Amino acid sequence: MKFGKRLKQQIEESLLAWRDKFLSYKELKKLVRQISSAESCVEYGKADAEAEFVHLLNNEIDKFNVFFMEQEEDFIIRHKELQQRIKRVIETWGPNGTKPSEAEYKDEMAKIRKDIVNFHGEMVLLVNYSNINYTGLAKILKKYDKRTGGLLRLPFIQKVLQQPFFITDLVSKLVKECENIIDEVFPVEQEDEEEIVKEQREAITVAGKGIFRNTVAALLSMQEIRRGSSTYGHFSLPPMDLPDSDLIHSFQLNSPIPIV
Repeated sequence: MKFGKRLKQQIEESLLAWRDKFLSYKELKKLVRQISSAESCVEYGKADAEAEFVHLLNNEIDKFNVFFMEQEEDFIIRHKELQQRIKRVIETWGPNGTKPSEAEYKDEMAKIRKDIVNFHGEMVLLVNYSNINYTGLAKILKKYDKRTGGLLRLPFIQKVLQQPFFITDLVSKLVKECENIIDEVFPVEQEDEEEIVKEQREAITVAGKGIFRNTVAALLSMQEIRRGSSTYGHFSLPPMDLPDSDLIHSFQLNSPIPIV
């Protein structure tokens, strides 16, 4: 699948509020065609055309950074709130709590589990957001250099590698911590696994649309983008293995999207 179609598919499968935060790949691709045409070279001159292209790229990077950092800050707050909720439920309704109640404990923990899985899905989508926008930048810069004879790709990508939206270490750490919480606080017994998956499918919704499917699609997209191929090069993201956790495993069970 060509990148433009893949990006369009990813945007459609993303959260509604995120859809205008992705790379304006179609517009940039159109500009590259205009710059590489003889008419543009005569009208603007190569230096002016390149300056316009770089200006638009910088605007895109600013857009990525603002959105990514806002989401990252929100995730940090939500992660702490989830930890506090778990502690409060255990201390209140747990076996050794101030008001022990098995029914209340199970009910509140079920709500928290749904929120954690939902939260985990959003963070996976943000990592995918970083990956696909970086890949789009690398591809459009490759097109620019190839069509115009320019040498923008290397210095620009070196700049991109230092941008907040590209550095996903913190979000990846929060993803792993969420998986650890799921494994430790909500262990899944083999006989209960199918029921848990059913509950997760019913629970993971944002604005009426399931995050479950979006998360699986994002994981597959990240795996495809990072997979080594004949086109793998210096600017490609490294190959990626899907995380080996009970949560990700549950995503794969009876998934509407084949996991290969």
